[in-house]
Amino acid sequence: MTHRVTAFPLGAATTLAELSRDPHPRLALLRAREPVSWLPELGGWLVTRRDLATQVMRDAEAFTVDDPRFSTAQVVGPSMLSLDGAEHARHRAPFTDPFRPREVLGRFTEFTEQEADRLIDALIPQRAAELRRDFAGPLAVAVMAEALGLAGTATGTVLSWYDAIVNAVTRITAGQAPGPDGAAAYEQLKVAVEHTIGGPDSTSLLASAAGALSLSEVASNAAVLLFGGLETTEAMIANLLVHLLNDPAQLSAVLDGGPEPLDGAIEESLRLEPGATVVDRYASRDATLGPVTVRAGDLVSVSLAGANRDPEVFKDPDAFDIRRDNARLQLAFAQGPHYCVGAHLARLETRVALRQLLERLPGLGLDPDHPTPEIRGLVFRKPQAVHVLWG
Repeated sequence: MTHRVTAFPLGAATTLAELSRDPHPRLALLRAREPVSWLPELGGWLVTRRDLATQVMRDAEAFTVDDPRFSTAQVVGPSMLSLDGAEHARHRAPFTDPFRPREVLGRFTEFTEQEADRLIDALIPQRAAELRRDFAGPLAVAVMAEALGLAGTATGTVLSWYDAIVNAVTRITAGQAPGPDGAAAYEQLKVAVEHTIGGPDSTSLLASAAGALSLSEVASNAAVLLFGGLETTEAMIANLLVHLLNDPAQLSAVLDGGPEPLDGAIEESLRLEPGATVVDRYASRDATLGPVTVRAGDLVSVSLAGANRDPEVFKDPDAFDIRRDNARLQLAFAQGPHYCVGAHLARLETRVALRQLLERLPGLGLDPDHPTPEIRGLVFRKPQAVHVLWG
């Protein structure tokens, strides 16, 4: 590996701490000079240019997720997220139709609106709130519990599972042992899934999936959907709030402009700060990737954060611009066969969440008595807290 360190000096100098804290200057440097770079701290290649990122994600034969090192599979076992080919299709099939745009709008709009209103009703008397944990997280939990049919499971319990699984996956990505908490949380989730499948509601998504998958397969995919649905949506809402509340002019445009500016703001926020910053693949054979020959078995990490700020695609890529005409070219939901199955639901939740917050909490703004929220994280990026005032 010594020759790789020598050949990729920028990658050799890149630290995971830097990528967790403020990755964008380093990603821009890598994208311009080493678009496929060897990072010793990562133990693999990091791809930062958009065209090369899409090449990796679309070519599941050359760049696979089906590898024992895949972080999420180490915590929850094989699922649609960690399988390719026919097995991937078999695991994904029971969950595809319920998350198509028309089904999402018809099934989840009213529920999401009611849940958002219920959460806001509880916030209004306080005149202040921390919207990540008091609103975005609970909303995402409620919608995903409804989607999967995990009725009766307390929000706090689901959030505790989610935190433990996210922490375990992040530790593995950083080259550390996952610890026991992620596995324990997954075992508790499996019990809840088993109760749901054996319960009276035979129409639930999990009960329907049990007709095509084994119990352990339903559980692993439920974990992936829960984990992805909570992480993606909580981060989408929290990151969008940070972007808009720090930009009064564009916040006013969203307030005054109806659905089009809001949808533009959602896509632009996803582009500027995707909730999940990387997706991992493993080279199944020697392959040419831009200027580099990747060897069979190599880890290839696609930087969605880097690809989303590629100046060859996005003009003035570090600016937040809700009128950007090509923001939907962002890769926050990945691409290819592993495109996020819940992307339409995440967009719906974020749209409802922001609309209801802005309508029902007039004068919404960041609380000056708390630090300005900063979006941080190595794999999953969002603010620790979003403290706000209104009225």
